[in-house]
Amino acid sequence: MHKHHSALGLATARKPVQPVTLVRPHAARRAARFFAEKFPGRSIYAVKANPSPDLLALLWESGITHYDVASIAEVRLVARALPAATLCFMHPVKAKETIAEAYFTHGVRTFSLDTIEELEKIVRATRGAEDLNLCVRLRVSSEHAKLSLAAKFGAEPSEIRQLLIATRQASDALGICFHVGSQAMTPAAYSDAMERVRAAIVDAGVTVDIVDVGGGFPSTYPGMEPPPLDAYFAVIHRAFEDLPISYSAELWCEPGRALCAEYSSLIVRVEKRRGAELYINDGAYGALFDAAHLGWRFPVALLREPDSNARDMAFSFYGPTCDDLDHMAGPFLLPADVAAGDYIEIGMLGAYGCAMRTGFNGFGAVETHEVSDEPMDSLYAEPERVAASNVATL
Repeated sequence: MHKHHSALGLATARKPVQPVTLVRPHAARRAARFFAEKFPGRSIYAVKANPSPDLLALLWESGITHYDVASIAEVRLVARALPAATLCFMHPVKAKETIAEAYFTHGVRTFSLDTIEELEKIVRATRGAEDLNLCVRLRVSSEHAKLSLAAKFGAEPSEIRQLLIATRQASDALGICFHVGSQAMTPAAYSDAMERVRAAIVDAGVTVDIVDVGGGFPSTYPGMEPPPLDAYFAVIHRAFEDLPISYSAELWCEPGRALCAEYSSLIVRVEKRRGAELYINDGAYGALFDAAHLGWRFPVALLREPDSNARDMAFSFYGPTCDDLDHMAGPFLLPADVAAGDYIEIGMLGAYGCAMRTGFNGFGAVETHEVSDEPMDSLYAEPERVAASNVATL
């Protein structure tokens, strides 16, 4: 992997024809250390956000020892890349063959579930194992999140009591977990969910050993500037301390986006301009799925030396495929004189962007280069440090 100081330096020196993924190992290390040192419990990386083996190794080196895997492919990947890691299978619906392989071949002991049927499946697949950590997933509101995860998983209120009692009997350690949705913009998302946890524990009268607040921890994007992560941790800690749980109960979380969003960005080239529309060489079927299908606004910067003095204006993007759906509405603010042949950095793509890339229509091959400058935005670095680092240097 080639190393460069900055996105501008790379674009100027190499003038790449294809999109280029930039990775910033120092950003991933910093995020991992932040969670490992400051979250008042155990941080479990949600592998689906970015399953890069290089990233997994960086997180491991920085104190993340537990990994949330959601498929047998992720189980195998992490077991191969990090043999000493602890794997937690937190997808509530799994094939019996998948459960058996995870348990007997890869040593997985933690599973989530949201129905009696899934509990029975886990018990059968593990042959009545007595060393299981079983986490019952509650359905909670996603009203404070930018992307809801409230519809697909989670036990219904009428089912929770009997499900907790039955799971308590089948498990060595009983857990309760939930997911407030992706990109939760206020700590109230977690305090509200913890009230649901409290009510479930009181109603079922069970001893709970694990409370897993899931993911949803935000990163910063244009128009989505969340409070400091310390504020989320403080609210979660207070709510956890007030729960009627075992004195030795553990607090877990499952950050995905928050650990990897700042890890990578993308350099694209403008192939055509049509008014306020820019045709670029990556898009909806590449790293910009969220920009196209969810209307996600990522930070952008024109990579040009010398800098443009033109005022900013709003642009939309078209990707390289023949599909009209390959469109990113934005708005993306760039200098008004941007033209074909210019390069643009699109930031904060470490979460989901690279993981969802396809080869549709023959596009998708990208190089990866390491850079040492700061991400385009950060919840972990001082703002003035980010600004200073991003002053273009060759």
